[in-house]
Amino acid sequence: MPTMPKLIAGIFFAILGYFCADQVRTVLPEGQQIGWLYPIMALIGAYAGWFMSGQRSGDGVYAGLGYGLTSSALIVFWGVLVFSGYKMLQNSIQRRYDGPMDALQDMVTIGAGYIQMIAVAEVIWPLVVGGVFGGWLTEWVARRWS
Repeated sequence: MPTMPKLIAGIFFAILGYFCADQVRTVLPEGQQIGWLYPIMALIGAYAGWFMSGQRSGDGVYAGLGYGLTSSALIVFWGVLVFSGYKMLQNSIQRRYDGPMDALQDMVTIGAGYIQMIAVAEVIWPLVVGGVFGGWLTEWVARRWS
């Protein structure tokens, strides 16, 4: 059921996902196509905010901060999973794998490379600060409108 904390958390974490996609763009190799990076990260952020922070709102400020940080971590996890899976499918279409296990192993390797690429302060700090603020904002909205 839609509630105001879910809506606010979804909107805030969608904006955070979009902003972090912009930060990720700065650390990507020059000339790499970004394609659907912005809308997919915003969608992942909205989903994480709605179902993680928004759904669990009302448990107190400290719990809200934890839910906000967890939502930020979910943005990273699902973003890496989606884009490494997409890269694996591209390689699979080009017949670069001998079988499905080879493809899944390469997906993990691709994901590890993405994590290593984005493990810089320009990407991590906005996620941490945004997660804390988003958790606090969600709890504030829950107290005000619930």
